[in-house]
Amino acid sequence: MDLCVTIKGVSFLLQTGIGILGNSAVLLAYAHIVYAERKLLPVDMILCHLAFANLMILTIRCVPQTMTVFGLTDLLGDPGCKVVIYGYRIGRALSICITCMLSVFQAVTIAPAGPRVSRLKSSLPFLVLPTFAGLWLLNMVIYIPALLFSTAPRNSTVPAFTLNLGFCLMDFKDNMLYITQGVIVSGRDFSVVALMLVSSAYILLLLHRHSHQVRGVRRSRPAETRAAKTVVTLVVLYVFFFGIDNVIWIYMLTEAKVSPVVADMRVFCSSCYAFLSPYFIISSNKKVKAKIVCVAEQEQPASKDTQESS
Repeated sequence: MDLCVTIKGVSFLLQTGIGILGNSAVLLAYAHIVYAERKLLPVDMILCHLAFANLMILTIRCVPQTMTVFGLTDLLGDPGCKVVIYGYRIGRALSICITCMLSVFQAVTIAPAGPRVSRLKSSLPFLVLPTFAGLWLLNMVIYIPALLFSTAPRNSTVPAFTLNLGFCLMDFKDNMLYITQGVIVSGRDFSVVALMLVSSAYILLLLHRHSHQVRGVRRSRPAETRAAKTVVTLVVLYVFFFGIDNVIWIYMLTEAKVSPVVADMRVFCSSCYAFLSPYFIISSNKKVKAKIVCVAEQEQPASKDTQESS
C-alpha cells in the first residue's frame, strides 16, 4: 500500500470516526434532554435532526468508502448499492435543507415584531415536524433515480457516463440522463443555498443594527444572539464546503469517465460539514455542552473507583 493510499485511507478513517462520535454525542445529549425535560425547543429539534442527517452521511457513505480505500472489495451487491447510495443522497439532501431551515427559522425568530411576523413566530413551533416530513418526502422522490442506476461493479471496466464510487457505480446509460440528474440536483442545491445565504445575511443585518443600539441584543436577548451567530457559522461552513463540492461536481459532469480519485475528493469534501458541524453545535449550545460535560464528569469518578478496587 503506497503512501498516497495510506494518507487517503487515514483521512477518511479519521473523518468518519470523529464525525460519527460528534454527531452521536449531540443525539445522545438531546435524548437525555428529552428524558429529563420531556420536550425539545424547536431550534433544538432542528439541530437534533441535522445531527441525525449528518450521521446518516457518515455511516452510510463514508464507512464503506473508508473500507474501499483500504483495499476491501466486493462489499455490496446491487441491492446493497441501491440502498447505500439512496440513503446517502437523502442524508446529504436533508443536511443542506435542514441547515437552510435552521437559518430561516432563526431569521424569523429574531426579526422585529410586527403583526405578520408575530403570527408567523407563534406558528413556527407547529411547522417544524410537518417541514421535516415534507423534506423527507421531497428528497425521497427526487432521488428515486439512485435506486434505478446504482449497481455493484462487475469488473475493472467503468462504462461511460458512470460515477465510479469505488464500491458502487451509478450508470446513467447516456449523456442526457447524466446531465439531467446533475442539473436537477445542482438546481435544488443552489436554490436552497441561495435562500440560506439570504436569511443569514438578514440575521447579520439585524445583529449589526442591534449592536448599535443603547440596549443592544447582547443585553436584551443574549441567547438569541448566540443562537443566531451559531446558525451563521454553520451556514458559512456549509457554503464553503458546498462550493468545493460543486466545483468538483461540475467537472465530473463534463467528463464521460471520472477517476475514482476525483470521486474520493468530492466525497471527502462533501462530508467535511457532517464531520465538523456537531463540534460547532457542542461548543455553542449550552444545554448540549452541559449534558456532555456532566456525563464526562460522572465517568471520571467511576473509572477512578474501578482502578482503586483493582
